[in-house]
Amino acid sequence: MSEKKRFLLRLDQKLYEVLEKWSADELRSVNAQIEYLLTEAARKKGRFKGDHEQEE
Repeated sequence: MSEKKRFLLRLDQKLYEVLEKWSADELRSVNAQIEYLLTEAARKKGRFKGDHEQEE
């Protein structure tokens, strides 16, 4: 597994609350939920196919 990149993300308080509830419902941390949602969105748009295919 590749090393994870750290960065600051600012979110609207209401959006964070929605993500917090959603992540709890799916037994994930907020960070893991955000990563999951971004990965799924990238896959749906054909921009992410997997770790081994992303290296350029």
